[in-house]
Amino acid sequence: MPRPKKPRTKEHYYQAAKKHGYRARSAYKLRQVATKHHLLKGVNKVLDLCCAPGSWTQVLLELDAGLRVVAVDLSPIKPMKNVSFIQGDITNPETVMEIEKKTEGSVDLVISDCSPKVSGNWELDTVRQLALVEATIQLAQKLLTPSGKVFTKVFQGKGFQEFLSNVKRQFHSVRLVKPEASRRTSAEIYLLASGPIR
Repeated sequence: MPRPKKPRTKEHYYQAAKKHGYRARSAYKLRQVATKHHLLKGVNKVLDLCCAPGSWTQVLLELDAGLRVVAVDLSPIKPMKNVSFIQGDITNPETVMEIEKKTEGSVDLVISDCSPKVSGNWELDTVRQLALVEATIQLAQKLLTPSGKVFTKVFQGKGFQEFLSNVKRQFHSVRLVKPEASRRTSAEIYLLASGPIR
C-alpha cells in the first residue's frame, strides 16, 4: 500500500518560504543557483519573465539591492521598490516592444520560471512550456550583453533535446542544473546559458 502524500503545508521549502516572507517556494531555487553558479556576478540589469507572484524578484533584490529589474507576467504582482513591471504575454510582439523600451534594449541577465496553466495533458503542457522557453531565449538573444546570461526552466519532454541542441548553437556556454529546492519527482530542469553568439 503506497504511503499517503504529505500535505503541501508540511513541505520544507513551502514552510521556509512562509517564514522568510517569500511569495513562493520557488525563491529557493533561484537562491541556490545564484549562490552556486555566481549568477549575479557582473549583473546590473535583469529581466524577470513570468515573474508572478514575485518571489524571484524578491531574491534578486535581497541578494543585490542595487539591481535594476524589469519584471513581466500575465498576472499583476504586488509592487516592489526598484522594479519596473509589465503586465503582458511574452509571446506577444507588443509586450516584447514594451520590454525593449523598459530595458532600454539591454540586460545582463534574463531569468524565467515560466509554466503554462496545467491542462492535465502532459504532452500538451510540455509543448506550451517549450513555446515559453523559446520566447525567453529569443528575448535573451535580442537583449543580452555580450557576456550576459539566461537562466530558464524547461520541461524534459518531447522536443527538449532538439531545443537544447538549438540553444547550444546560440550560446558559448550551456549547462543544465537542478536546484535542490526542485521536487525530485518533477520533470523540470533549469538551463543556464551565457555568452550569446551573434
